[in-house]
Amino acid sequence: MNERPSTRPILTARTNILYGVGSAAFGVHLTALSSLLLLFYNQVVGIPAAWVGAAMMVTLIFDAICDPLIGEWSDHTRSRWGRRHPFMYASALPIAFAFFFLWNPPHGWTNRGIFIYLVALLVTVRVLLSLYEIPSQALAPELTLDYDQRTSLMSWRFFFGTLGGAAMGVLAFQVFLRKDATHPLGVLNRAGYSHYGLVGGVVMFLSILISCLGTHRFIAGLVHEPRIPQSWKEKFGEVVKTLSNRSFLALMVSGIFGAISMGISGALDLYMSNYYWELTPAQISYFSVIALFAAFLGVVLAPSISSRMGKKRSMISLFVISTIVANGPIALRLVGLMPANHTTSLLFILLACYLVTATIALTGFIIITSMMADVVEDVAVVTRQRSEGLLFAANGLIQKCVTGVGTFLSGVILTIVHFPQGAIQGHVDPLILRHLAVIYLPIIVGFGAVSIAVLLFYNIDRSVHLSNLKRLGDAGSDEKESPAVPEIYEAEPPASRAI
Repeated sequence: MNERPSTRPILTARTNILYGVGSAAFGVHLTALSSLLLLFYNQVVGIPAAWVGAAMMVTLIFDAICDPLIGEWSDHTRSRWGRRHPFMYASALPIAFAFFFLWNPPHGWTNRGIFIYLVALLVTVRVLLSLYEIPSQALAPELTLDYDQRTSLMSWRFFFGTLGGAAMGVLAFQVFLRKDATHPLGVLNRAGYSHYGLVGGVVMFLSILISCLGTHRFIAGLVHEPRIPQSWKEKFGEVVKTLSNRSFLALMVSGIFGAISMGISGALDLYMSNYYWELTPAQISYFSVIALFAAFLGVVLAPSISSRMGKKRSMISLFVISTIVANGPIALRLVGLMPANHTTSLLFILLACYLVTATIALTGFIIITSMMADVVEDVAVVTRQRSEGLLFAANGLIQKCVTGVGTFLSGVILTIVHFPQGAIQGHVDPLILRHLAVIYLPIIVGFGAVSIAVLLFYNIDRSVHLSNLKRLGDAGSDEKESPAVPEIYEAEPPASRAI
């Protein structure tokens, strides 16, 4: 057994920020694909909404294959730059180019040709993002074993993810897609999407590179488990044991239902904002500004609430409140209790509800990601191996349901209600809009309710986590003092830790 360090690297505010800033790339990607992509390719480029949804579904097949492979590959990689950083560095420049071309489809192609182009670019963007996102997420359980520090670390990750998505949202609606004499409905301005793709690609490149460089000096101090030779049968058995963990399954099933609900709401959000509520692009941009405030509040609230109430209890409570507040305005409009469109009171109510929803939901997502980090040791008790990459790869598939299954179902819903292409605000049949809301609301609430209920089966709390650390050889460590590396996790030789 090689000599192992007595403590892990100390997590400072600077470390948290440098680690978290890379998630801005995921935030840009998530906002773009869940909110703008369907509207762009359907209303601007002109292919059927169901086709866009189908393209998202097709790319999920590639995700289902690639993400676990990337996670396993990262778990078992040994290099001078550790297990994670080689993948993170490799993704930065290619993802920027792929994101730009996604928003610049060729002119004059048939719908079939554009569909093939969309599928190809979506696959490329998602695989390249996975090369960064999965290893980056897997760093969190390695950086700290502490139950509460993990929530704090994830807070910064979600903060920058929200910041990236919100900032690009503000730029989109205040700059690239704003109304002018040529484009009375700015969201139909094709050139604006091209500029959006360029700036988004640059932001993704810089955020990934900064995070990689900022965490590079910690490589030598991270845990490096011994690479144990395994047959394919043994490896398959390890994967099965890893993914059959009860708490992991609870998070995964909950995430699937929650992500589909969010995917539908995200994909249809611009339809609801533009046609149901009849907001202007400038007013829509206010929601991105609100998201920035929510990100700040989430960073503060998540560690405090999690520490006081426990992760499971606080997260369930937050999601219940978020579901009620998020869908309240639509329910009230259906029964005639909301102010009329184009009124200040309507905009105020929508913004207030969004602030509450975004803050509470973000806080919940921070906590639930911290809960996933705690699954690592719970699995290791059984498998005697660290499988951060595999676990977060599977968790990544849940998040991609947001832009996959959700977008597909959104396209189906728009087809069912016969929503017109090239629709002009204020000229869509009110019966179509009401039909859209009547279908939308119960689906969103139903998926959300199932997602919350499944979380009751998660069974890792602070005491279980400490017990897992003791069983892995950390019985004498003080959790608040950055616990020592468990003995089953062999560190690199001291000579190799000097950079």
